[in-house]
Amino acid sequence: MKIICIGRNYSEHAKELKNDIPTEPVIFMKPKSALLFPDKPLYYPEFTDDLHYECELVVKISKNGKYIQEKFAHKYYNAITVGLDFTARDLQQKQKEKSLPWEIAKAFDGSAAIGNFIPFPEGSNINNINFELKLNDKTVQVGNSNDMIFNINQILEYVSQYFTLNIGDVIFTGTPAGVGPVNVYDKLEGFIEGQKLLHVDIR
Repeated sequence: MKIICIGRNYSEHAKELKNDIPTEPVIFMKPKSALLFPDKPLYYPEFTDDLHYECELVVKISKNGKYIQEKFAHKYYNAITVGLDFTARDLQQKQKEKSLPWEIAKAFDGSAAIGNFIPFPEGSNINNINFELKLNDKTVQVGNSNDMIFNINQILEYVSQYFTLNIGDVIFTGTPAGVGPVNVYDKLEGFIEGQKLLHVDIR
């Protein structure tokens, strides 16, 4: 399976990190070892002092595809959840300053937390999905898929130009504004339309 991630896909998030708003999707990937399964804790990595949460909608690929057209993209996924793209922000900044790749800051073990998937109802609007992240019972991120710079179907069209999408692949679709640090003993909970799908304890 592949974990494909889209960066800077909400303009307010790009602005909060002082990044340019992209004109095409920004893609990076995580290895399978980055997966943090539902209800498993994340142990704070020893190589960072500034671990951040980034809450995102995540779609699961249900059909193999290459060169997928946007108008047909909805046929290639059938489930959705929320996920956390954990980021070692201090390492990321060092890599960016050197114009080097982000992998050590984004793709470490446990850096891709995935909630429980729910079926995506046929005919429902992928461009109007509300999601939310709570940190220690306080809401810290609120997003709606309508605010994406590139919507989910556009993402599939773009990504599939470069990578064959396979059944079981997952796509993290970008995070809204409000990212921030976590500490040991913090509790993170993610919701779609008020339904709790994700729980991660930091240890």
